[in-house]
Parts: sequence; C-alpha cells; structure tokens
Amino acid sequence: MKFSRIVPLILILSLVAIVLTVLSAYNMVALPLAVPRIARWLALAALVVYGYQRRSLTFWIVVSMFVGAEIGNDYPVFAQSLKVLSDVFLRLVKTIIAPLVFATLVVGIAGHADLKQVGKMGIKALVYFEVVTTFALFIGLAAINLSKAGVGISQAGADTSEKLQAVEQSTSDIILHIFPENIAKSVAEGQVLQVVVFAIIFAIGLAMVHGKHRRPMLEVMESLSEVMFKFTNVVMIFAPLGVGGALAYTVGKMGFAPLFNAFQLLLTLYVALIAFILLVLVPIAFIARIPIKRFVQAIAEPVSIAFATTSSEAALPRAMEAMESIGVPRRIVAFVMPTGYSFNLDGTTLYLSLAAVFVAQAAGVELSFGQQLVMVFTLMLTSKGVAGVPRASLVILLATVASFNLPSWPVFIILGIDALMDMARTAVNVIGNCLATAVVARWEGEFVDNYVAEPIDDLAEEDSALAQHTH
Repeated sequence: MKFSRIVPLILILSLVAIVLTVLSAYNMVALPLAVPRIARWLALAALVVYGYQRRSLTFWIVVSMFVGAEIGNDYPVFAQSLKVLSDVFLRLVKTIIAPLVFATLVVGIAGHADLKQVGKMGIKALVYFEVVTTFALFIGLAAINLSKAGVGISQAGADTSEKLQAVEQSTSDIILHIFPENIAKSVAEGQVLQVVVFAIIFAIGLAMVHGKHRRPMLEVMESLSEVMFKFTNVVMIFAPLGVGGALAYTVGKMGFAPLFNAFQLLLTLYVALIAFILLVLVPIAFIARIPIKRFVQAIAEPVSIAFATTSSEAALPRAMEAMESIGVPRRIVAFVMPTGYSFNLDGTTLYLSLAAVFVAQAAGVELSFGQQLVMVFTLMLTSKGVAGVPRASLVILLATVASFNLPSWPVFIILGIDALMDMARTAVNVIGNCLATAVVARWEGEFVDNYVAEPIDDLAEEDSALAQHTH
C-alpha cells in the first residue's frame, strides 16, 4: 500500500477505534466487547504496516508502546509474562554503562589536556558551565517536586516485590560509597558513581604523563567510546521490544494510570525548559550584552536540526558557523562549543533531575532533598560526553536508578515518551552551548558587536577586479 494512502487509513481506523471505545466504556451504546477491541487492533495493524515503511526506531518505539498497552488491557495475565522482554533489554543496557562512562570521561578530560594552553578562557568556560547546569538542576528538581508527576503510580497496584526502600545512610557512608575499593567490583555491582570517580582520577593521571605514553591510551579510549556508541545503537534496536513488554506488564498490572503520569511528566519537562530559558538564559544574555535578535536568528537553524534529529552533534557544524556569524572569534567557538557538548548539557541535566525523581515518586520511595541532590549530581557526572547519542541519557538513567536501589520499571514508562522529551532537551542543549560561546567571548573582551560576515569569495573577487579597473 502506498504511503499517501495508508496515513488517511490510519487516521480513520484510529478515530473509529477511539469512538467505539468511548461509547462502550461509558455505556452510551450497547456494543459487544469484541467490537471496540477489533477496531483498536485494526488501527494498530495499520500503524505496524506504516512503521514497516518508515523503518524509524523512534516510530517503532511509539508503535510498540501502543501495542504493549493494548495487550496489557486486553490480556492482562499474558501481558505480565512479557516482563521478560523488558528485563532482557535492561540487562543489555547495564552492560553498556561502565565502559561507555569510563571511555567518554577519560577522553573528555585527558583529551582536553590543552586546557593549560587556553588558560583563563578554559577556566571561565568551565565555571560558566557548572553554574548554568546547576541552575538547570535546581529548576528541574523544583518542577518535578511541584508537579509530583510520578506520585500515585505505585498505589495503583505496583508489584511490591519491585518496590524497594531507600536505604538510610550516614554522611560518612555516603562519602565512602563514592570512592571505589575495587573497580571490577564497582562495575559488577553497577556502582556508577564509583566508576565515574575512577575514570576522573585515571583521566587526570593520563593527562599528566608524557605524550608518547598518553597518546596510545587516549586512542584506545577514543576507540572504546566510539565502539560503545555503536554498541548503544545496536542495543537500542531492541528498545521497541523492551518498551512493548514493559508497558504490557505495567498496564496489565496497574491499568492506564502510569501513562497519564508519563504525559504529566512530559508537560512538566516542557514547562521547566521554558522556565529555564526565560529565567536563566535570557537574563544571562542581557547581562552579557548579547544582541538577542541577532542571536535568535543565528541559532534558529541549528536548534531546529537538533530538535528534529534529537542529536546535538548533528547541529554542531551549523551552530559553530552561526556563532562566528554574530561576532564570536573562531578560536573561542572552536574551544567552547565542543567542550560544552561534554560539560554544558543544560537540557539533559534538567531532564535527568526530573526523570530521576519521577522514578522515585513512581516507586513510592521518599527521597530527602539531599538524597535527590546526590542522585542528580551522579547523573550530571555520568552524562558527560554522551550528548551526540540519541537516548544515551536514558541508558545513564537506567543504570543510575539501579545503583540507588530504585526499581527500573518507571524508566520504561518514560521511554514511551522519551523521543518527545529528547527533542526539547536537545534543542535546549544547543541553545545553551551557543549562548556559552557568546558569553565567554564577551567575558574575554573579544565579542565583536557590529560584526559583518565577510563576503563570499566570488563577490570579493568582483569587488577587487572593479577596484583595479577603476584605478
């Protein structure tokens, strides 16, 4: 069936299924239960055919979400046996985290061993990154604690065997838990923060050794990080099965309540991101005297690319050109922008703070503000260097909540809407990094206020020829 024909068919079948389901659910019309069920399955079958033509992973995740929810609604006993699919996917994800975090952090720190050469600019950029991401963190925490998007899911009938309690720890216990005593043990037990600490110290040591010793190890780490990115892509192929199985189990066990909570989380994220832009980024732009109108016009294209592709790195070349076009010197753009992609993930930081507390709320685990800060601080560290990989933040989130003794099933609820969340947080990542380059340039006293882009070569040659002819 042609692409142009199947879309109207999907819309018609979906509308019919919705109408019949509503009429049956509210007893407006006496219908056999099989009628709305058949209508829903026909609409889903059309979606599957359309998905086969599209061959888009994001679309397949959405389709699997609907199919899983329908299986959970129609066949709740069978649906609970599909939890094995989500468990398999979760195990595959857990194999990614330690090598991915270790390699990306080592490359991010030791690969920037030239920070000594850039001196004050490097320090200023890092200070700016940490201050702004901290604002993002607190806005995210405030938003999720106000909306309480995850509250009520566990009361809907969650499996109490999965609902784990937060362990009470003293301050000394928390501090000791950060540092590894055996890196192999830390990896085996999924202690993400310990892997991060080991990676940071290892990277600092690597940056201190002579070039001939540093270079081979750095190349190995770069190769490992690239392989793990591809490994992540391979594992994410199984994401539709994991999502379908998880939602089938969740709906079969708890009904549709978790899906309403997921959309509440989505709304919370968008409101929080808008608040972050208005309350943090816009005032920073005014304080740094950045020309707002020119800045917005320049970043429109790279932000659109980031929003559509959900990958910050896809927008990187155009973002760098855009910043040069408004008067940021190339040497500042070349340093601040790539470094910001590892250390200045404003949208991702805000999302992770929301998602981590949502998981705790969904599990019915009460976290103090201090415990929330420790968890999100861990997520901030583990997310460094993975901005270019769609859904990599979800991998980080899964591993981190497991290391904090929280169940993983709420993360699969998030995965159903993760594509919509990823678009917004990635766009904010790009906006934040573009602003960071302009602010650092102003801080360095090198921002050119009335910068006019140089004419392209052809026009320049014509002007030169005309001048010579005139003289």
